[in-house]
Amino acid sequence: MRWMWIDCILEHEADSRLVAIKNVSLAEEHLHDHLVDGKPIMPFSLMIEGMAQTAGIIVGSTSGFKEKVILAKIAKATLDCDVTVGDTIRYDATIEHIDTAGAKTMGIIDRRIAGGDAWERIGKVELLFSHIDNNMAGVSFPEHNFVFSDNFKMILDTAGLSGLAEV
Repeated sequence: MRWMWIDCILEHEADSRLVAIKNVSLAEEHLHDHLVDGKPIMPFSLMIEGMAQTAGIIVGSTSGFKEKVILAKIAKATLDCDVTVGDTIRYDATIEHIDTAGAKTMGIIDRRIAGGDAWERIGKVELLFSHIDNNMAGVSFPEHNFVFSDNFKMILDTAGLSGLAEV
């Protein structure tokens, strides 16, 4: 993945659930282009992508990252409020269904306002993923799992999940 929208993995329940966080920082260039009342905000589309990365990791981990998993569809996404600099986003993704064709996931997005202690639910995202090796027979893809970048490997390693991945 070229851009990572998660910073670290907090919890991993094999084959079922993954929780990751993203700390929103003014150092992120995309925030300078997305303002509400002069205040930089994290675009909703990037929060959905953060959930897709979180859910994609749990889906990919079920096969030890041997299958190439791609986001196939955003089935439903609801986000209720903005996230700004200093806030932390928590992505809680669970697998609702998985088979050889792909997976359906459900995700909850929470935020913690800068300086606060409590988490506030701000959204819910339903995503569908495809196992493209199974669904796109005859199409040529790289042999290696092309979603892996150095940042992605570091996040997996820090969470103790690198042993699952043959990269």
